[in-house]
Amino acid sequence: KVTVSVLYCSPLRDPFRAHSSPPRPRTQNQAMRAVTLCLAALLIAAVSAAPKHIQLKRGNTWKEAVKKKQIVSQPRGYLNRAGLGSDPININNFMDMQFYGPVSVGTPAQNFQVVYDTGSSNLWIPSSECGLSCYLKPRYTASKSSTYTANGTIFQIMYGSGPVSGFFSQDTVTVGDLSVSNQGFAQVTNASGLGAAFAIGHFDGILGLAWDSISVDHTTTVFQNMMAQHPDLESKFAFFLPDGDTAKGELDFGGVDPAHYTGDLVSVALTNETYWETHMSSAQLGSTTLHGEAPVVLDSGTSTLTAPTAVVEQIATAVGATKFPGRPLYTVSCSALPNMPSLTFNIGGHAWTLEPKDYVINDEDVECILGIMALDMPPQIGPIWILGDVFIRKVYTVFDWGNKQLQFAYAKSSAAPTPAPWTWAAEEKKADKPHRH
Repeated sequence: KVTVSVLYCSPLRDPFRAHSSPPRPRTQNQAMRAVTLCLAALLIAAVSAAPKHIQLKRGNTWKEAVKKKQIVSQPRGYLNRAGLGSDPININNFMDMQFYGPVSVGTPAQNFQVVYDTGSSNLWIPSSECGLSCYLKPRYTASKSSTYTANGTIFQIMYGSGPVSGFFSQDTVTVGDLSVSNQGFAQVTNASGLGAAFAIGHFDGILGLAWDSISVDHTTTVFQNMMAQHPDLESKFAFFLPDGDTAKGELDFGGVDPAHYTGDLVSVALTNETYWETHMSSAQLGSTTLHGEAPVVLDSGTSTLTAPTAVVEQIATAVGATKFPGRPLYTVSCSALPNMPSLTFNIGGHAWTLEPKDYVINDEDVECILGIMALDMPPQIGPIWILGDVFIRKVYTVFDWGNKQLQFAYAKSSAAPTPAPWTWAAEEKKADKPHRH
């Protein structure tokens, strides 16, 4: 088995998610090559071979993160921007905020903990040339790797808190027991734009799993190269996120793990090959319709859900939540959870329901935070919902690159029933005064 610890860092992706600079002109073949290699590398990992599992761990508590202003799991600029017998990559859980796992770069291997992020497409890690902003981080040293190849092209990506910059290089990247040779990645020389969230966080970098169409400098993604170099693997990957601080999850490359979900997988076609985007028919809070049809992005790099401001305010009012001073968060009385309504997303003809315990972050009954943040798009783009880890923890999510689709089933740890087929007729009967926007 292959075990890799994956860190999901909310500090890099809430309603202030990072975005890359506008891509430079390139040929259609180059664009397709970049996208295909990125996701292919992670998604195809199980066609005829057993899936590879990476163990994921969790990283930071909401209470501590909020106090330290570490909510960095901000959605990047969306304006620009596993079967049995397989080897898992372990996903570590850091206080319901960060999910991180291991990756190694170079020969011999230099090890790092990265956020496996479906909302971006590049791999970046700290460089030996990075100064104070990387002081507490392991740093990649090119001279120590026999497989290093220089590139030198400037790398820069913008996060809500500021820029991260460096330069591109090429080396062997290993995920679990899968090695990807001649992989382009960025050595970061200045990560000060991420502030304390990066400096003291559990993650060292980010490994993007989105499509190559949004890859900075059109670099072929790790997943795409992985699939090209390991054609025996199936072109898909799936996240199983842990619930508790000490629990571990998995990121399965090249297939799915039936032990992690109940019922049958529900397939939904992608509507966009940039981020992992599909659409929902509607969203309901209890019997009240919050929103009609809208795009939704499945994003492992965002710790919360995000929705238009008006919707978040409507939810906050309905559950009696109070705005957190100085932060884009709402707190709610922990004792109110049993009486709060469920939150349902109608996707792929099925109703996917989150109970209050799923969409409220409960810090040992001391402080409860609404796991939904506001994010508004320009009128020409329209409203977009981001379904981050709050959703993915409850719903086992398969990112099927080969078939250009997403697949959903309730995660076994959620002990949820098989999703019920959803129809407008059923909702009309259930809701006294439905409101569609």
